[in-house]
Amino acid sequence: MTSKPVEAPLQEVLPESEQVFVLADFLRQLSVGPGVYQMFAAAGQILYVGKARNLKRRVSSYFHKNRHSPKTLAMLQQVQRVEVIHTHTETEALVLEAQLIKRHHPPYNILLRDDKSYPYLFIETSSTFPRMSFHRGAQRRKGQYFGPYPAVTSLRESMVLLQKAFRLRTCEDSVFRNRSRACLHYQIRRCSGPCVGHISAQDYAADVKSTIQFLQGRSDEVLQDLQERMQSAAENLAFEEAARLRDQVAALSKIQERQYVAQSGGGDFDVLAAVEEEGQWCVYLSLLRHGRQLGGRAIFPRHSEGVRGAEMMAAFLSQFYADREIPGNLLVNVLPRAAATLQAALTDLSGHKVLLDQAQRGPRRRWMQLAETNARMALRTRQQGASQSRRRMQRLQELFDLDELPQRMECFDISHTQGEAATASCVVFDADGARKEAYRRFNMRDITPGDDYAAMEQAVLRRYARLQDEGQALPEIVFIDGGAAQLARAAAALRSLGIDGIQLCGVAKGSSRRPGLEWLHAPQWSSPRQLAADDPALLIIQEIRDEAHRFAITGHRARRQKARQESDLDAISGIGPKRRSALLRRFGGLRGVRDAGVDDLQRVEGIRRELAQRIYDYFHSGART
Repeated sequence: MTSKPVEAPLQEVLPESEQVFVLADFLRQLSVGPGVYQMFAAAGQILYVGKARNLKRRVSSYFHKNRHSPKTLAMLQQVQRVEVIHTHTETEALVLEAQLIKRHHPPYNILLRDDKSYPYLFIETSSTFPRMSFHRGAQRRKGQYFGPYPAVTSLRESMVLLQKAFRLRTCEDSVFRNRSRACLHYQIRRCSGPCVGHISAQDYAADVKSTIQFLQGRSDEVLQDLQERMQSAAENLAFEEAARLRDQVAALSKIQERQYVAQSGGGDFDVLAAVEEEGQWCVYLSLLRHGRQLGGRAIFPRHSEGVRGAEMMAAFLSQFYADREIPGNLLVNVLPRAAATLQAALTDLSGHKVLLDQAQRGPRRRWMQLAETNARMALRTRQQGASQSRRRMQRLQELFDLDELPQRMECFDISHTQGEAATASCVVFDADGARKEAYRRFNMRDITPGDDYAAMEQAVLRRYARLQDEGQALPEIVFIDGGAAQLARAAAALRSLGIDGIQLCGVAKGSSRRPGLEWLHAPQWSSPRQLAADDPALLIIQEIRDEAHRFAITGHRARRQKARQESDLDAISGIGPKRRSALLRRFGGLRGVRDAGVDDLQRVEGIRRELAQRIYDYFHSGART
């Protein structure tokens, strides 16, 4: 679900940034209506976004009260101006507040790092042999969508179990239409082989129906139907069919054993448990749909020091569900601040009634207790990891003689195939690990193919020129995948930008290229250094370097494949972008086009026989250069 931005009917007229902001005058002109307020630092950075039922009373309280938390006092010392946006209702203000927080990431607001859309299990209904597949994004295709699942791993596990029980196909349509013999999934009994006629359309349709019924929570009906079909097959001496149905019943029974929902009360609801230990918060989310648990995940909000449970839950709910599907019931272990207003806002966003409730007794209370236990376990695991991460950061600080612990590290790598489609990667890590939303790739241009040194210099130059232009923070340490030569070109790029506060380090593989034997190069060292294989600094350097390599090579392969597909088909007269896309989509890629016969090519929309013959000749009669 995508929420529409709230359009504020009126915004306060404030002094321009170059004029003096007079707090007393500003507070006097504030109205008593609902709205959103934003606090800005001297450089124009948004420090905090809040909403209020009464703007005048709420904003004035920051400057007239003497007792504030240390976090609020630290923020107020930086505030240089305040802006407000009036809204019609407090509900509109709450929605707008969530949108502004997700857009600007203010440092004094509680922030969620989880901004991905959740995956769904999709069963198409437009073909004779429907496919079961993974889906993320807009739900425009004709079929049944089940979910959302809290993580891809939960969905993939469910798909494996369903394959064992119902044996629906998961292959792409282009593969399904062109198979001449059954695939491995059929051999290991995870597909019934509809591609080569091993199951009739009628029997396959029955399996599809059973799958949908099971996903809708009607598992008892499915089991009864399968048992009746098995008995009927046995009575008709169709023993192979009876054995297949017997295996389905056994697999389905095992799936049911994994579900702790026999007395859950059914329905769709999310269970949210907010737990705090040693100043760190975790919100554990369990998703239940049609009476089945789809899994759970732990989310760790940032900037949550000194926050109370009601405030944490309110911030989480308003941000998390701003652009996600909202079930009819949200079970929480602590009621959020302004619960009635928040419930009304979620109802408006979802288009249906949303109930916020605390689970007091019965099965839902047991679900809540389980979520709280998972939250505490996730917090303790994270705290152990944080302790280990701090030791690694301290070792890096000691290795590079830094004044403080490093807060941000970046690493560059170059990937190409004999100079083709050269791609550079830049990955970003902080004390909490990888910051994947900050990763960047660079397609190399205007360099000699295979010149890794020039590619590295260009990537570093483009990366930090951009950060300088946007006024963003620079990392304390930059790792370069390479030796002294690559390091020198990276240093030259930084010098040309006038940047001298970054610690550079080249990571060169040893002669055997085995992990643990890397040589580290730094400009201030008289000679390269080799750390012990279990040195905490080396372990995190290896992790960052390997991630940069992975990110570079995946980008390079995608770019190379796209270039090769486009160049091969574009060389054939009569093939434009639409026909090229139709061919690649129909045959699943360039290899499928190359292997197709003239008759198969002619079946593609827009491809007449003359053009089909021309395509076939290009790949089979030496016309390709």
